[in-house]
Amino acid sequence: MAIEKHADTLWRFHARSDDLTPMDAIVCLGSYDLRVAHRTADLALAYPRARVLVTGSYGNWTRGVFKATEAETFGEILVERGVPSDRILLEARATNIGENIAFARDMLSYAAGETVVFVTKPQTQMRVRATIPMHWSGITARLTAPQLVMGDYETPAEGLTPLIEEMVGDFQRMQLYPALGFQVPVETPPEAVEAFEALKSAGFVRHLSPTA
Repeated sequence: MAIEKHADTLWRFHARSDDLTPMDAIVCLGSYDLRVAHRTADLALAYPRARVLVTGSYGNWTRGVFKATEAETFGEILVERGVPSDRILLEARATNIGENIAFARDMLSYAAGETVVFVTKPQTQMRVRATIPMHWSGITARLTAPQLVMGDYETPAEGLTPLIEEMVGDFQRMQLYPALGFQVPVETPPEAVEAFEALKSAGFVRHLSPTA
């Protein structure tokens, strides 16, 4: 029970969505989670005037798994869901969140003050939120994700283990990355720090940065 309590604390730190308003553009960040593509399709169909861009090459968890890049794989889902293909821009070079944002910025024509909604995994929202100011100023950024609770990420074989490892690793990166210029500092509540240390001590270390 202690593990689940600490995991829930980290989930609530990472998985913070914004209230959505009419949007000028939608940027979908590719990943292993196809539900992100479906969330993007929902938004694209609900806001037909918004420009749509899907970004992502191959990541550690999609290389050798997806037959095409994350952008192409997600783009196919959008088309299957009814989003016209000529409305979708694909950016298939980015290999990290910073590149996702910077390359999307370069491909989209935008004006100061536009609202851009970034769609990602629930547990990646805080990292994306902290990375946007480093690469794309002058916009109103909003974050959203598949509307899921932590338990939805359980798998029959591994339970919550992969998710906890990912959240622990991302929390560590959010402490390291401001000094490297990758993101802006983020306030970390004491309970989140405590949860991180407890889960790290419990062995959820597979996703920790090897260079830390």
